[in-house]
Amino acid sequence: MGSITVVGGGLAGSECAYQLAERGVQVTLIEQKPVTRSAAHHMDGLAELVCSNSLRAADMHNAVGLIKEEMRRCGSLIMACAEETKVPAGGALAVDRERFSAEVSRRIDAHPRISRVARVVDAIPSERPVVIATGPMTGEALTADLIRVIGAEHLAYYDSIAPIVIAESIEWDQVFAASRYDKGGDDAYVNCPLNKEQYEAFVAAVVAAEKAEINACEKPRYFEGCLPIEVMAERGPRTLAFGPMKPVGLTDPRTGRWPHACVQLRREDQEGTAYNMVGFQTRMTQAAQRATFALIPGLGKARYERFGSVHRNTFVNAPAVLDERLQLRALPGVFLAGQITGVEGYVESAACGLCVGVMLAERAHGRECAPPAETTALGALLSHLRKPADDFQPSNVVFSMFPALPPVVSAKRKQPRAERREQLVKRALDDLPAFVGCR
Repeated sequence: MGSITVVGGGLAGSECAYQLAERGVQVTLIEQKPVTRSAAHHMDGLAELVCSNSLRAADMHNAVGLIKEEMRRCGSLIMACAEETKVPAGGALAVDRERFSAEVSRRIDAHPRISRVARVVDAIPSERPVVIATGPMTGEALTADLIRVIGAEHLAYYDSIAPIVIAESIEWDQVFAASRYDKGGDDAYVNCPLNKEQYEAFVAAVVAAEKAEINACEKPRYFEGCLPIEVMAERGPRTLAFGPMKPVGLTDPRTGRWPHACVQLRREDQEGTAYNMVGFQTRMTQAAQRATFALIPGLGKARYERFGSVHRNTFVNAPAVLDERLQLRALPGVFLAGQITGVEGYVESAACGLCVGVMLAERAHGRECAPPAETTALGALLSHLRKPADDFQPSNVVFSMFPALPPVVSAKRKQPRAERREQLVKRALDDLPAFVGCR
């Protein structure tokens, strides 16, 4: 049994390499850092989190919470490292980004069956099998080689990332600590309340602010779940108040009421030295961000560890070019994993890498391994990559991807949605052990 090559040391590539190695396969993991970095990356470690430190909802009755539980039951590296480095985040799972990356790197480098190589990959390697897990910032040369092979439309759009505020620069007398509806304690989020006049002035400033230029040859196509705040503001004056600035469930202790609008700041590290502006992805220039965000109560004198910025997302038309094991139809032995396949989000990217790693390990041992059942969150996510679509777009894992439950007439007085979620979760966890190595 020979070695398997994995290209890309992000969440998907790291998870894929780890799953292969844990199942007795020798792995060569090729990562371009520290030789070079993409425009969105700032650290040299593996599994760097760029857009946020949040791995989103922890509750299993949310689809992303369920897929995280399934990953844990499959021996996920990413979930183990997240647990080791988590920080308070209310009902979400969030991590200290630097510690998280360092822990993933440590475990990968310590594994006796993984060899890490630092070099740039400009073309699909000749080794077979090989996994391409180079993420949304796949290099131009490798992207061109993929296009040459698959002969399908290559889609590109822009994702934007949120700013990080230095804690000591926040005007603490103007903000209050609370989680929405008091869930998860009051130390996870800091809230900046705005009255009607402040909110309207802020929205006007966002619309008028200078934006970073986009390549004139490419039309931006944003993922609806990660829209820049200026795109939302341009859709109408109340859009932000129903989006990242929604005040519901946040009672200002000074007034006893919900504010007109509210900006939430989530702790970025265990020590609370920095805070992420929740949902505030933006492509405003740095000068515009500094001036515009100064209109938010508590951020008038804010200093930033990182400003928001824009980066390109690259992915293939998965239903047209990948088989059920995420192998290129046009080039057998070449597999894709992570965001380049058309899954969206950190958790989903790692989950994709996990599935590819498990299936490839079984193949390396001469055994066939079917993908996880579509009734599981892992299987439902992969089913999205197989469902034909005229305009295939990335997606997070959502319950609408799952096969419908059989109709049941229940005499219990229970909310239909809650009952349905309970049944979906039970079915998923009951069916998960059929996927090799999961319990």
